[in-house]
Amino acid sequence: MPSPKKPFRINVGFIAHEEIGRSHDFPFEFDKIVLGDDLELRGLDGIVNIGRTPQGLVLQADFSAETTVMCVRCLQDFNQELDWSFTELYAFDKRSETESGLILPEDGHIDLAEMLREYALLEVPISPICKPDCQGLCTECGQNLNEMDCGHSPEENDSPFAKLKDLL
Repeated sequence: MPSPKKPFRINVGFIAHEEIGRSHDFPFEFDKIVLGDDLELRGLDGIVNIGRTPQGLVLQADFSAETTVMCVRCLQDFNQELDWSFTELYAFDKRSETESGLILPEDGHIDLAEMLREYALLEVPISPICKPDCQGLCTECGQNLNEMDCGHSPEENDSPFAKLKDLL
């Protein structure tokens, strides 16, 4: 049973002493959880499968959740669905260590919170858009054009290539 203060800390020490090929599932489900200072996830649902290999414990995870992001066009907050998976190896010793540098702690407890946060942040789009046809803000007055047309027309482009548009 995970601790309420560290809900992603799990005891995997017993798996290290099992035969090679054995694995165990650890399900996770939270209505709302905050990871770090910058990520709040709602409806987090996931499963972590941890299996014994000769080199260490291989962790395979699948998660889905929802977070709030700001649209880069209209600057309105909206809910963004996130789905992510990852695989990592917690090596038994330095000889089996991978690029991630994860070594199984002596106490047999691993905390997945930081890893989960990093992989979730990788799923957040760099330039999130609330809907494909988002019209953004008026460059003249700042009105959200999705809510109301302010009547301003886009300025004529003073680019040297603007005349080429007439050829189209």
